[in-house]
Amino acid sequence: VQLQASGGGLVQPGGSLRLSCAISGYPPENYAVGWFRQAPGKEREGVSCLTMRDGSTYYRDFVKGRFTISRDDAKNTVYLQMNSLKPEDTAVYYCGTDFGCSWYANEYDYWGQGTQVTVSS
Repeated sequence: VQLQASGGGLVQPGGSLRLSCAISGYPPENYAVGWFRQAPGKEREGVSCLTMRDGSTYYRDFVKGRFTISRDDAKNTVYLQMNSLKPEDTAVYYCGTDFGCSWYANEYDYWGQGTQVTVSS
Protein backbone atom coordinates (compact mmCIF):
# COMPACT_ATOMS: atom_id res chain seq x y z
CA VAL A 1 0.00 0.00 0.00
CA GLN A 2 1.30 3.45 -0.89
CA LEU A 3 -0.13 6.75 0.25
CA GLN A 4 0.76 10.18 -1.04
CA ALA A 5 -0.33 13.28 0.82
CA SER A 6 -0.46 16.64 -0.88
CA GLY A 7 -2.13 20.03 -0.75
CA GLY A 8 -0.30 21.73 2.07
CA GLY A 9 0.96 25.28 1.94
CA LEU A 10 1.07 28.67 3.59
CA VAL A 11 -2.26 30.24 4.47
CA GLN A 12 -3.37 33.18 6.58
CA PRO A 13 -5.41 32.64 9.74
CA GLY A 14 -9.03 32.08 8.81
CA GLY A 15 -8.08 30.64 5.46
CA SER A 16 -8.70 27.21 3.95
CA LEU A 17 -6.74 24.34 2.47
CA ARG A 18 -7.72 20.96 1.10
CA LEU A 19 -5.35 18.07 1.65
CA SER A 20 -5.42 14.97 -0.52
CA CYS A 21 -4.34 11.43 0.29
CA ALA A 22 -3.97 9.30 -2.83
CA ILE A 23 -4.02 5.58 -2.09
CA SER A 24 -2.55 2.92 -4.36
CA GLY A 25 -1.74 -0.76 -4.06
CA TYR A 26 -3.93 -3.25 -2.22
CA PRO A 27 -5.21 -1.92 1.09
CA PRO A 28 -6.97 -4.43 3.34
CA GLU A 29 -10.71 -4.73 3.21
CA ASN A 30 -12.67 -2.49 5.54
CA TYR A 31 -9.69 -0.29 6.19
CA ALA A 32 -9.74 3.22 7.58
CA VAL A 33 -7.85 6.33 6.57
CA GLY A 34 -6.73 8.69 9.26
CA TRP A 35 -5.27 12.16 9.08
CA PHE A 36 -2.67 13.01 11.70
CA ARG A 37 -0.45 15.99 12.27
CA GLN A 38 2.85 16.60 13.94
CA ALA A 39 4.15 19.98 15.04
CA PRO A 40 7.84 20.53 15.87
CA GLY A 41 8.70 19.01 19.23
CA LYS A 42 5.30 17.37 19.61
CA GLU A 43 3.96 13.88 19.13
CA ARG A 44 1.91 12.92 16.12
CA GLU A 45 -1.76 13.45 16.93
CA GLY A 46 -4.91 12.26 15.25
CA VAL A 47 -7.10 14.83 13.54
CA SER A 48 -9.79 12.96 11.62
CA CYS A 49 -10.58 9.47 10.38
CA LEU A 50 -12.88 7.80 7.86
CA THR A 51 -13.86 4.15 7.68
CA MET A 52 -14.06 2.96 4.08
CA ARG A 53 -16.63 0.23 4.78
CA ASP A 54 -19.49 2.49 5.81
CA GLY A 55 -18.14 6.02 5.45
CA SER A 56 -18.23 6.81 9.15
CA THR A 57 -16.24 9.91 10.04
CA TYR A 58 -14.56 10.97 13.25
CA TYR A 59 -13.01 14.23 14.38
CA ARG A 60 -11.00 15.44 17.32
CA ASP A 61 -12.71 18.14 19.29
CA PHE A 62 -10.18 20.78 18.30
CA VAL A 63 -11.11 20.49 14.60
CA LYS A 64 -14.84 19.76 14.82
CA GLY A 65 -16.86 22.19 12.77
CA ARG A 66 -13.76 23.36 10.88
CA PHE A 67 -12.38 20.26 9.15
CA THR A 68 -14.23 17.79 6.92
CA ILE A 69 -12.95 14.40 5.78
CA SER A 70 -14.34 12.91 2.58
CA ARG A 71 -13.56 10.38 -0.12
CA ASP A 72 -13.61 9.96 -3.87
CA ASP A 73 -13.68 6.24 -4.59
CA ALA A 74 -13.15 6.73 -8.31
CA LYS A 75 -9.85 8.47 -7.56
CA ASN A 76 -8.91 6.32 -4.54
CA THR A 77 -8.39 9.55 -2.67
CA VAL A 78 -9.36 10.79 0.77
CA TYR A 79 -9.55 14.53 1.37
CA LEU A 80 -9.30 16.76 4.40
CA GLN A 81 -10.98 20.11 3.88
CA MET A 82 -9.64 22.55 6.45
CA ASN A 83 -11.50 25.80 7.03
CA SER A 84 -11.07 28.60 9.57
CA LEU A 85 -7.45 27.66 10.01
CA LYS A 86 -5.61 28.83 13.10
CA PRO A 87 -1.87 29.28 13.76
CA GLU A 88 -2.03 26.28 16.10
CA ASP A 89 -3.02 24.10 13.12
CA THR A 90 0.51 24.54 11.78
CA ALA A 91 2.11 21.11 11.41
CA VAL A 92 3.13 18.42 8.98
CA TYR A 93 -0.02 16.50 8.08
CA TYR A 94 0.12 12.77 7.39
CA CYS A 95 -2.40 10.25 6.18
CA GLY A 96 -2.27 6.63 7.23
CA THR A 97 -4.23 3.40 6.97
CA ASP A 98 -5.39 1.09 9.73
CA PHE A 99 -7.95 -1.69 10.07
CA GLY A 100 -10.23 0.75 11.88
CA CYS A 101 -10.25 4.30 13.07
CA SER A 102 -7.91 4.99 15.96
CA TRP A 103 -6.25 8.03 17.43
CA TYR A 104 -3.06 6.06 18.15
CA ALA A 105 -0.48 6.61 15.43
CA ASN A 106 1.46 3.44 16.28
CA GLU A 107 -1.54 1.33 15.24
CA TYR A 108 -1.36 2.54 11.65
CA ASP A 109 0.42 0.30 9.17
CA TYR A 110 1.14 2.61 6.26
CA TRP A 111 1.86 6.33 6.04
CA GLY A 112 2.19 8.93 3.37
CA GLN A 113 5.19 11.25 3.31
CA GLY A 114 3.48 14.23 4.92
CA THR A 115 2.61 17.68 3.70
CA GLN A 116 3.44 20.94 5.49
CA VAL A 117 0.64 23.25 6.56
CA THR A 118 1.66 26.67 7.85
CA VAL A 119 -0.92 29.12 9.15
CA SER A 120 0.59 32.54 9.59
CA SER A 121 -0.04 36.16 8.76
